[in-house]
Amino acid sequence: MMLEYIILLSFLNGVIVFCSTRKHLLLSLLSLEFLVLCVFLLLFMVMNNYGYELYYVLLFLVFTVCEGALGLSILVGLVRSQGNDYLLSMSMLSW
Repeated sequence: MMLEYIILLSFLNGVIVFCSTRKHLLLSLLSLEFLVLCVFLLLFMVMNNYGYELYYVLLFLVFTVCEGALGLSILVGLVRSQGNDYLLSMSMLSW
């Protein structure tokens, strides 16, 4: 029971960090990956406690890897086109 509270507190800390990062895209992506890791741990614990199959956790991991690869490709494209990963240097009109 205490572990769930620790993971929920970690999730809330990740949300706070995601909301407060306004400078670099890489920091935003890292905080999103941290949030996904917290959700994965909670999902694994719930599935394990109630005796469900863990195939859903594997499916969640597949979608997580796809999301991470997409975020990394956006970051690489941004660095190649802009020269940096500052969020303030890009505008919606330039895309």
